[in-house]
Amino acid sequence: MAGKPASVKEYLASLPESRRKGVMKVRAAVNKGLPKGYEEGVQYGMIGWHVPHSLFPDGYHCDPKQPLPFACLASQKNHISLYLMCIYGDEGLRKWFEEEWRKTGKKLDMGKSCIRFRSAEDVPLDLVTEAVARVPVKKFLAHYAAALAKGGKRTRS
Repeated sequence: MAGKPASVKEYLASLPESRRKGVMKVRAAVNKGLPKGYEEGVQYGMIGWHVPHSLFPDGYHCDPKQPLPFACLASQKNHISLYLMCIYGDEGLRKWFEEEWRKTGKKLDMGKSCIRFRSAEDVPLDLVTEAVARVPVKKFLAHYAAALAKGGKRTRS
């Protein structure tokens, strides 16, 4: 496929079968817990869930033309990445998530928002579903506004 995929269907079709299956399982876990108001699409060349401009016209402060990202899922060269921005910005949720993950006995390879894994079997999918479900749009937007007020920079196009 030339260029970046324009849809989730195109993104999935571009993956090798072995990777596609894992991405589809994690995608299903996110979609299962996704609160109303978020939308799924392709953002930054990967599967993304975001707050649409219809609910938050300002968009993402780094690029207001983009809707505010909530979570993303990508097949990288050596792993799959799940980006949970809702965990990145909420220390309490992050602590809960890390503790619950440890209880599963699965290895957690995590940056601030990025969880890296080789296959869906390495991920406690029910935990991903629950983590996403804990952050309705209003809560996410309130936390985002508070973070910007604390020192995040706002740019306008």
